[in-house]
Amino acid sequence: MSVPRRPGPDGSPLGEVRPGKQRPTIIREALFCERCSVVESNQNGSNFSQYGLSENILRDVAELGYQNPTPIQAECIPPALSGKDIIGLAQTGTGKTAAFGLPIIQKTAGKVEMSALILAPTRELAQQTAEALQNLGRSSGIAVALVVGGIPIKEDYKALRSWPNVLVATPGRLIDHIRSRTVVLKDIKILAVDEADRMYDMGFMPQIVEIINALPKERQTLMFTATMPDEVEKLVRRHMRSPVRIKVGRTTPVASATQNLYDVQESGKTPLLMSLLRESKGRVLIFARTKRKVDRLARALSRRFQVGRLHGDREQSQREKTMAGFRDGTNRVLVATDIASRGLDVADIEHVINYDFPGSCEDYIHRVGRTARVGACGMATTFVTREDRRALAELEKMISAKLPLVRSDIPVEEADRVPSSARASGHSRGTGTARPSSGNSRRGGRPRARSGRQNAPERREGGENHSPDHNRNRRTGPRRDSRTHGR
Repeated sequence: MSVPRRPGPDGSPLGEVRPGKQRPTIIREALFCERCSVVESNQNGSNFSQYGLSENILRDVAELGYQNPTPIQAECIPPALSGKDIIGLAQTGTGKTAAFGLPIIQKTAGKVEMSALILAPTRELAQQTAEALQNLGRSSGIAVALVVGGIPIKEDYKALRSWPNVLVATPGRLIDHIRSRTVVLKDIKILAVDEADRMYDMGFMPQIVEIINALPKERQTLMFTATMPDEVEKLVRRHMRSPVRIKVGRTTPVASATQNLYDVQESGKTPLLMSLLRESKGRVLIFARTKRKVDRLARALSRRFQVGRLHGDREQSQREKTMAGFRDGTNRVLVATDIASRGLDVADIEHVINYDFPGSCEDYIHRVGRTARVGACGMATTFVTREDRRALAELEKMISAKLPLVRSDIPVEEADRVPSSARASGHSRGTGTARPSSGNSRRGGRPRARSGRQNAPERREGGENHSPDHNRNRRTGPRRDSRTHGR
């Protein structure tokens, strides 16, 4: 069904058809609800040449230094190449992007139309996915377009006019294009959704359904994530046809990461953090719960270390500069919200520090997964306050393991040598003195009221674009923060 299209920046419609070529148009789709077969696997294939991939793909894979597929790749590539729908579950850092990326390249190379769509929850993850596909499909002639929020819309127009084979997008920006009819999707043959549970967490499911309804009925759907709660899996199955469920390994933090948990008071977090940073020599990634706390902590640490900060309120150019500095070593320390727990792929992160306990068990697994990637070694340290004990018990129940909790031996008095703006317990404007730690402790998830500007709630990270149904669609988890999300 053809539809009118909004003119592009030069006055011509973005979907204008060239001679001999076609652009996608919108078509409605029915929902599917069928059972799926299950594959439990810890086996690994021997090499990529077994899967019938093209010589161009094999050449690019070899040039990138990959010799043998990871377990998730070995199990997912064959059924994906055969056209089956797949639910792929594997720990973070195990190569899920190539597990769906290689079949997509194999199937779309040489085609004129845009025939594959990949959705990611954050700009950073979308960018890294697009870069990975470009590298894996360089010799195959794959053209990849990236459509994400936070950049001028004219950049989207330029990308869409390049006649891509593959479109990588975040849900919010793609919905804008679908509604304005600057993107139509009738030729999409493959839909891949990365971090499906994170999409659910961030309230993107209504947008995902709207995108699916704009896709052809006959298509292949690939869902990949590290964790898949039952309610999320039930929802995604409605949009798939007899999916093969492939689970590789257990839902636990990566085995090669050394996990240290410290029993600390709120006022003792920053002294302990400073001590750990002095001992670390490589890259360190620090997770804080709110955007405001990220800013305060990064500002204080920057007096002694080269520090970058990353959260959803920063401009896209700032986020890209921060990531580039962290990758090239300009900034050895990065302070971030959970926007970096799944959208960050940086080699050789020596140490991940959870300054604030993660909001859910899944977030813990993803945070720890930023270190010790693809079999490397790393360290993950988590600060645990008295208010975090219940969440810790839930985490231990999920991973079926006891996590030893060690009391911090860093004296709280050492906080006198730390800039007051870094202390999680807050700071007083003009005096430079910290409030008592109880002033920021949370009872039942509610922050204690403060006077003046500090009455404003701290903003937790919410991702690249919020759905208005965010809080309604969000699943419950251990000790969710009841503060507003970026409002």
